[in-house]
Amino acid sequence: MPTEDFRQATDELFHCNKVEALEWSFDFAFNGVIAEPWCNDLLDNFSSAGALTGHGVELSPLSATFSKRQREWLAHARDEFQKRKYIHASEHFGFSEAGPIENGAPLAVPMNASSLRLGKEMIKRFADATQCPVGLENLAFAFSLEDVKRQGDFIDQLISDVDGFLLLDLHNIFCQVANFNMPELELLNLYPLSKVREMHLSGGSWSRSVSGARLAVRRDTHDDAVPQEVFNLTALALKLCQNVEFVILERLGYTMMEPEQQQEFRDDFDTVREILDHCYV
Repeated sequence: MPTEDFRQATDELFHCNKVEALEWSFDFAFNGVIAEPWCNDLLDNFSSAGALTGHGVELSPLSATFSKRQREWLAHARDEFQKRKYIHASEHFGFSEAGPIENGAPLAVPMNASSLRLGKEMIKRFADATQCPVGLENLAFAFSLEDVKRQGDFIDQLISDVDGFLLLDLHNIFCQVANFNMPELELLNLYPLSKVREMHLSGGSWSRSVSGARLAVRRDTHDDAVPQEVFNLTALALKLCQNVEFVILERLGYTMMEPEQQQEFRDDFDTVREILDHCYV
């Protein structure tokens, strides 16, 4: 994140050369926002080193229509991927644009033939714009247990025509496990684990409905430390996924304003490093 609190939290990690790869939400600048020089320097350095991955958040790959905004997004992506060298690019399963809403929270889609056809078409456009391997990240939103169980196979079908990859977000897996009371190993095995090229780890939050329902829902809000359950999932998933190349620790900007929170992020980074070292001894 190109924010000052993120810079403060990560400066020590970069200075000590602890960070081996960097992921950039490349559509951050599509709306005219200009990143600070320190951020651009990092991106250029990791791009030159062949250690930069791209992660989009606003394409809305499973929208029912192909909009003018999406065409412009793809054009911007083409320019960005010509400007910098990215190893691969990813986006989110689901849609965030519908009718007058252009940038809502990502939602799951009906997993039917029409959604599959439209999604495949958009993934092909995404691959054509970036000219690199592309993938989809699993989503924590679902309307039923059946949706949870079908998502992995549906993503597999969506990426098959472009030989794409799965970005396995382990906090999203944790959300599904918590919200639908599903065994974690059973859920993981419903995804195409041989196609996992990248993993995401993050924290999140518990929410209750405005009606005051007692049942809490786990959400992938990226605004807190990584829970121990997600670290446990990481160790398990790394044993199951034999083709992982990147493990990315995520946290939103402006959520680490206090020095204690910044140290918390660095501690999470060190824990991830320890897990990786143990799994790849």
